[in-house]
Amino acid sequence: MNYELVCGIETHIELATKTKIFCGCTTEFGGAPNTHCCPVCTGQPGSLPVLNRKVVEYAVRAGLAVNCTINNNSHMDRKNYVYPDLPKAYQISQFDEPVCENGYIELDSGKRIGITRIHIEEDAGKLVHESGTTYIDYNRGGVPLIEIVSEPDISSPEEAREYAEKLQLIMRYVGISDCKMQEGSMRCDVNLSLRPAGSTEFGTRTETKNINSLSNIVKAINREIERQEDILESGGRVVQATMRYDANTDDIYPMRTKENSDDYRYFPDPDILRFYIEPEFVERTKSELPELPSAKLRRYIDDMQLPETTARDIYKYRRVSEFLDSAVTEGASVKNAANMIIGGIYKTLETEEDKEKFDIKITPVQLAELVKLIDEKKINKNKGQEALSKMLESGKAVSEFIKAEDTEGLSEDELIRICRAAVDENPDAVNNIRAGKGKAINVIFGYVMRQTRGKADMGKVNKIISDIIG
Repeated sequence: MNYELVCGIETHIELATKTKIFCGCTTEFGGAPNTHCCPVCTGQPGSLPVLNRKVVEYAVRAGLAVNCTINNNSHMDRKNYVYPDLPKAYQISQFDEPVCENGYIELDSGKRIGITRIHIEEDAGKLVHESGTTYIDYNRGGVPLIEIVSEPDISSPEEAREYAEKLQLIMRYVGISDCKMQEGSMRCDVNLSLRPAGSTEFGTRTETKNINSLSNIVKAINREIERQEDILESGGRVVQATMRYDANTDDIYPMRTKENSDDYRYFPDPDILRFYIEPEFVERTKSELPELPSAKLRRYIDDMQLPETTARDIYKYRRVSEFLDSAVTEGASVKNAANMIIGGIYKTLETEEDKEKFDIKITPVQLAELVKLIDEKKINKNKGQEALSKMLESGKAVSEFIKAEDTEGLSEDELIRICRAAVDENPDAVNNIRAGKGKAINVIFGYVMRQTRGKADMGKVNKIISDIIG
C-alpha cells in the first residue's frame, strides 16, 4: 500500500535575553553546573516568579515575522508533569491564550506551512548521565523559550528541512535568538503519522523529541516513516509514543507513551498576573522589523540581478547581507562586492558559525573603496583579491597596499606593444595556440600580466593577441 506523510514540527527557540524568564539569573551558555540559578528558577518554596517583559517583546517580534496575529490579552499557565529536570513538578507555559496565533511560512515552492501558535515558556534543567549515575544541572532551567507549533502541513522530509531552515533564518534576522542547534538554542520535535494515499483521516502520530540539526530532521523522519510503514504493512497498529532519534546509529525507538494535553492538567498560574499587549506596541514592533530573508533574497535576484546561487550564499547570513548592503550604499557594485565576499572573505571563515558571526577586520566602507577600483577598471580582480587578503589580515585600508601608480591606466598603444612583445618572446606558445592547444595562451597572458603589474584588462589582451596571431 502507498502511504503519505502528515507532519508538523514543534520548534523550541531560546530567546536572547540577558536574564531568565522569571528571575534575574543570567542566560549565558555554559558555566559550571548549578551556578546560573536561584530559588526562583529551582522552584524553592516561597519564591515568586516575575515575568520578564523582554520575553513578551521578543515573542511578539517572532510572531509578526511569521505572519501571526498577536493576542492582546494573554496569561501564563502551569503545565503539570513530574520529571527530575523540573523541580517544581510543573512548567510555566501557555495553553489557551498564547501570545501569537495563525501564521505561516512560505516555502520556495509557494506552499505555505501554517503556524498554529507561538507561546512563551520556561526551559527545564539538563540531565547528565555519567557512569550509571544521573546528575542534574539547573543552569538552563528558567531560560526563556518560545515554542512555535506548525500545522500538520508538511508532506515530505525535504519540506520539513526547508521549513525549519527558513524558521531558523527568520528568527536570526529579527534578532531574538542565535538559533544554534548544536548548543540547544533551537530544538525541533517532529510529529508525524502515515495514512493511505488519498485518505483524509489522520493516522496515529508519534513525536520525535529534541532533534538538533537540520540534516537530522530529514534522517529522523525517514527512519520513522520506515518504522511506521513496517508496522502497518505487517498488520499492526502504530502506538502514540514519544520517540528518540540516535544520530550515531541512525536508529529511532520509543521512549515512552505519548501524553495528551489533558494529561498535563493546565490551569492559569496564580502567581503571575494576566498581561495586556497594547495594539500600539504591536504596530510599532511591526514597523521596526528588518527586511526579512525572503524579501531580501527577491531583492538580490530581481532588483540587483545577482545570480541565485550568489544571492543565497549571501542572504542566509544576516551580518553578511548587512555588510554587502552597506558596501553597496557606499558606492560599490553589488556584483563585484558579492564576489569579493564569497571569493575572498569566505575563504578566511572556515565554518558556518564563523560566517554567522562575520567577525572580520575591515568595514563595508573599506570594501567599497577596494571594489570601486575594480569597478572603474583601475585594477583587475586578481589584484583586488590580493589586496583584500592583506586588508583582512591587517584591517588597513586599500590605499596601504595599492598605490596611485598601480591604478594608472595603460594606453592602447602601450598595451599593444606589450602584447607584441609577449608573442615575440614566446614562440612555442604561439605555435601551440595555432595548433589548437587553447591553454597555451595562458603563457602569453602571464607575460602580459607581469609586464603590466596586473593592470591589463584581460578582455582587451585576448582580442589583441588574437589579432596579432591571426
